[in-house]
Amino acid sequence: MPVLVVTGTNTEVGKTVVTAAVAATALAGGRSVAVLKAAQTGVGPDEPGDAAEVARLAGAVTADELARYPEPLAPATAARRAGRAPVHPHEIAERAAKLATEHDLVLVEGAGGLLVRFDAAGGTLADAADLLRAPVLVVASAGLGTLNATELTVRELRGRGLDPAGVVIGSWPECPGLADRCNLLDLPDVTGVPLLGAVPEGAGRLDPPAFRAAAPHWLAPRLEGVWDAEAFRTREAPARAR
Repeated sequence: MPVLVVTGTNTEVGKTVVTAAVAATALAGGRSVAVLKAAQTGVGPDEPGDAAEVARLAGAVTADELARYPEPLAPATAARRAGRAPVHPHEIAERAAKLATEHDLVLVEGAGGLLVRFDAAGGTLADAADLLRAPVLVVASAGLGTLNATELTVRELRGRGLDPAGVVIGSWPECPGLADRCNLLDLPDVTGVPLLGAVPEGAGRLDPPAFRAAAPHWLAPRLEGVWDAEAFRTREAPARAR
């Protein structure tokens, strides 16, 4: 898995923190890691973006960014309004492929959901993943609405012949409600892909050493962690949620 694409079912579902957790876990295993943010929006020229946040939390990763636009909009819209060149899927794939020649693992973080447009031609993160023939990790929310959004994302990946590596819950609540607990059981069923982790709510606010120490415990062995999906479900989804 030299390149892993990380997408979300929507914006604000925890993609960056999950990307940081995957990076931290790979670094702990002795692998070299690069993180590529395909297009950063809503951040000024001198402000840290998502790739820098991954580096802050995870440690010694190569943080890269293809383009940056000031307004918090879809990349194609933000590029048009800023009068700047958009990012195209082939550019994302080319940069990721180059990074893969120099690192053991390259994490490509998208913007928002899978089909958010990067350019006027309708290029998306899915197109970049197709060019790379890379698996795609889906980051989902825990609560109401996540089943539909996650299933649609996985269906789109499969329809394009792409490999949905699995689902990670980007922010598992400290006090989960009934919907959250039921979704632990239902997400693998409706998507047909495994649940590969659950990052606790507020993980991004941990100090970096604590984050790095904890990250492997949030991710399943397929992502090089030690998280046990069945044990987590048994603890967090008691009989009344089943």
